[in-house]
Amino acid sequence: MSFIEDIYKAGVVGAGGAGFPTHIKYKANATHLMINAAECEPLLFTDQYNMENYADDIISAISLAKSEINADKATIGIKSKYIKSISALQNAIKKQNADVDICSFDSYYPAGDEQSIINEITGEALPAGKIPLDMKIIVSNVSTMKNIYDATRNIPVTEKCITVTGEVVCPSIITVPIGTSIKECINLSGGSSIEDYDVIIGGPMMGKLLLKENIGTTFVTKTTGGIIILPKDHKLITRRKQSIEHIKNQASSACIQCTFCTELCPRYLKGHPLKPHKIMKAFGFGDITNENLKQASLCCECGICELYSCPMGLSPRMVNAHVKIELRKNNIPRENYITDEIHDMLIYRKIPTSRLISKIDIEKYYKIHDFNILKSDTDTVTIMLSQHIGKVPTPVVNVGDTVKKGDVIADLSIDDMGAIIHASIDGKVTEITNKDITIKKVI
Repeated sequence: MSFIEDIYKAGVVGAGGAGFPTHIKYKANATHLMINAAECEPLLFTDQYNMENYADDIISAISLAKSEINADKATIGIKSKYIKSISALQNAIKKQNADVDICSFDSYYPAGDEQSIINEITGEALPAGKIPLDMKIIVSNVSTMKNIYDATRNIPVTEKCITVTGEVVCPSIITVPIGTSIKECINLSGGSSIEDYDVIIGGPMMGKLLLKENIGTTFVTKTTGGIIILPKDHKLITRRKQSIEHIKNQASSACIQCTFCTELCPRYLKGHPLKPHKIMKAFGFGDITNENLKQASLCCECGICELYSCPMGLSPRMVNAHVKIELRKNNIPRENYITDEIHDMLIYRKIPTSRLISKIDIEKYYKIHDFNILKSDTDTVTIMLSQHIGKVPTPVVNVGDTVKKGDVIADLSIDDMGAIIHASIDGKVTEITNKDITIKKVI
């Protein structure tokens, strides 16, 4: 099979974001392949683990991908503090005589935003409203490259490497079958160290809230990167529980238009016409047709504005996320934005990771570096059909069917924007819904 067919058959999607189907991304030519190895969210160590343990596989995949898209360059963007990861990658590059460069930079947030990666490597900014391919660039997460390597050896995506940390007995890097419950992941790491907690799935800045009562019915997907257990009264939990009505009332009554949210916005600093303080003012008046609200479509939802910048404790990120949804609902088109020059203060307004960690009160968890390396062998998985951007694949198994790990259980065409789903354990299909497929081991 071809490189694209291998990736398609393996069901590879972007491992570090929303899950863009990788076989679709690589159906293009580009001059520069960039690998995002920054892992910018505090508390997450999964990409670093993969680089330190699978550097040879990653570099092999980068070389293959570079050839596939006819790129002139391949560059890994990584924080300079990831010394072990850089050393492993350099050794693999030397061993394979690979034409791959490493670009290291300071530890700041959000260094892993693909626009930051492009800026660090090229010194340029991706124009507002554009995608990397518009600059003849393709950006992939470093853990995605590990999955690409496996795909070229007919190994589909059936497992996920995850950081489990926070208020947990044994902070761990775990590898579990896709479809494992979040509750089982926490138990694998020794269980929570406190009784009253909720969970953030992903990183502390951009991750999604998961209430404690739902951990048994929420399952690992191809894009799950972190499980962070925090007290129910932690600011990262309580902030996410605010209703949009409460947020709107705050925006209309408490926003002092200080512009701090704008002055520290990484997209604004790269010349994008995104000014969160203006969005907050317009949102407070409640008119979805207001021209200033359309800027929200440019927001990457990094959370700097609400968790670092705002002196009033408001939530510009959550406002932007809500407004983006409303713009789509009302079929309000995106503007053809004009991008300004990169702001002169960009280099001085990058948020140091150490300062961010203190600001969002997670220092006590960040200091834990001796992670356990654990692997699960679960008896039951519930595999979501929609765990990536695009079309939902169609189940090709029936209740009662016996499947082997790696068997296709939901399929779609290679031309579809979506990804194939595979069985992650050996067992019998016990339930199929319009959302998921459950498989249990046969005892």
